[in-house]
Amino acid sequence: MYLSGTSDARGFRQWKQAKRYVKKGAKAFYILVPRFIRCENDEDEQEQILAGFMAKPVFRIEDTDGKPLDYQQIELPNLKLIEKANEWNISVKAIPGNYSYYGYYSKESKEIALASKEETVFFHELAHAAHSRVLKDFDKAQTWRKEIVAELSAAVLCEMVGETSKYLGSNYKYIDHYARKVKLSPVQACLRVVCDVEKVLNLILTND
Repeated sequence: MYLSGTSDARGFRQWKQAKRYVKKGAKAFYILVPRFIRCENDEDEQEQILAGFMAKPVFRIEDTDGKPLDYQQIELPNLKLIEKANEWNISVKAIPGNYSYYGYYSKESKEIALASKEETVFFHELAHAAHSRVLKDFDKAQTWRKEIVAELSAAVLCEMVGETSKYLGSNYKYIDHYARKVKLSPVQACLRVVCDVEKVLNLILTND
C-alpha cells in the first residue's frame, strides 16, 4: 500500500509500457516477486509452477516522467471537511486502488490517498489523521482499535455532515471484521473505543 515513500512502483519495462520513463540517476529498490517455471505435467501439457521468489528492482512513480496515469487525472469531488486536512497540512490525492483497500493515511508524509470518491473513505482516513493527533502512542496502538475508531468516526461524520449515509451497512461489516480478530462483538468493540471516537470527532468538528 505504501512502500519506500510511494504508492506506485514498477519495473523499468512496466514504466516504459505506461509511456513513462525513469529519470536519470534514479535509484531502484527491490521487492520480492514470484518466479514461475514451465514444465510438462502427466498429460504432456505445459504448465507453470511456482519455483520460489526473486528480488526485482522497481522505481517509484515520483522518479519518473512522461504521460500522466489514469488515476493521476481523477478529479476528487468537493469533499466535506477537506479544509480540516488542509488546516493540518495534509495533502489529499488520488491513487490507484484494488480490492484490499480504498485509501490510506500516511503520518510520515502527511497525506491522505484515495482510490475512491466516496466521502466515507475520506472520513475514515481523516479520522486516522485526527486519532494520530489525540493519541500519544498512536503508532503503537493495536490495529483493530485504530481501524474501528476510524470507521465508527466515519459513520458518525456521514450522518452529521455528509451527503450520504448509504454505506452504514458497510461500516458495520468493517467494524465486525476487526472486532472478530480480538474476539469481541461489534458493540463491545465500539464501547471500548468510544472515548477515542469522541476525541477524534471533537478535533475534526471543532474550530480551534
